[in-house]
Amino acid sequence: MNVLSFTGVVLRAGKVANIMNNFHNILFVTLGTDHKAEGLKQAISVARNNNAKLKILILVPEMPDAMPDYRKQLDDLILTHTRNLVETASAALHGPHTPLNITYDIEGGSTAAIRIIQHAIKGKHDLIIKDADVRDGNAGFKALDMALLRKCPCPVWLCRPIPDSRENMSVAVAIDPESPNASAHALSIRMLKLGRAMADTCNGTLNIISCWDLPYEAALRDSAFLSRPENEIEHHIRARAAEHREALQGLLDEAGQTDRQVVHHLRGIPEDAIPSLIRNHGIDVLIMGTVARGGIVGFIMGNTAENIVQNLTCSLLALKPDNFVSPVKIG
Repeated sequence: MNVLSFTGVVLRAGKVANIMNNFHNILFVTLGTDHKAEGLKQAISVARNNNAKLKILILVPEMPDAMPDYRKQLDDLILTHTRNLVETASAALHGPHTPLNITYDIEGGSTAAIRIIQHAIKGKHDLIIKDADVRDGNAGFKALDMALLRKCPCPVWLCRPIPDSRENMSVAVAIDPESPNASAHALSIRMLKLGRAMADTCNGTLNIISCWDLPYEAALRDSAFLSRPENEIEHHIRARAAEHREALQGLLDEAGQTDRQVVHHLRGIPEDAIPSLIRNHGIDVLIMGTVARGGIVGFIMGNTAENIVQNLTCSLLALKPDNFVSPVKIG
């Protein structure tokens, strides 16, 4: 069987063409002293599989004005180091080594997130891939990654190491089937289709996560003013679960999700239930949407999504609605 390797996970070549097939102009972001390889392997693999352009943006600290002669020497060393990393990562991937259209750009200065987003906008990149900069304790992401998630208009893939699991990489999608926002609904369909294509190249099973609860349940049980009989509360709980499940099934049907899936219909608040499921089920990659609220340009995510993200221990592929407008402008 002809195979390709995807960050330590063997992919069936016949299915690879489907994965990430809307991404053809990839921006990989790295620091000049990085030795991480996971994100770079992802970027090279996706670029190969889609015959995509790959630009490597190397961010370096600003050189002091008193040391102008060292700038070119340092840039040359960093560029050589990065090219060596690319060669090593390429060699580690099995399958045909299709020549890649790779360009490099070294940029120094502060405000790294703004510079990355400006590159993405100016270069019309449709995907940013970056090694995750994780917080202490291995959960969540640090400031630069969070800024990209909030403000970058294109999808952002934050990569954590994924062990070689012999085609057992586990993919999940988190969706809300009851959003009244049309752009959020369209984003959920897009995420489900992307998740299906990605899962087909891995262990074949797509984990679909959706959370529900009964508003004011605690008040119905405990409040002196709202307290209701237990059988009445249980009736409302069952009705709420059925209502949410019906909406979820409708969304899955619309996206063409019919088989090779595990639906996790979780009772509880998303910021607790989703990270817990990720840990307990060994999910390697979570596909998640971030939705602008209230029509405010650049106001993205909100407390629920940020709390989920800051408790994740897996790689994250975050997508935004098509109508999202970044608050970052190119100069």
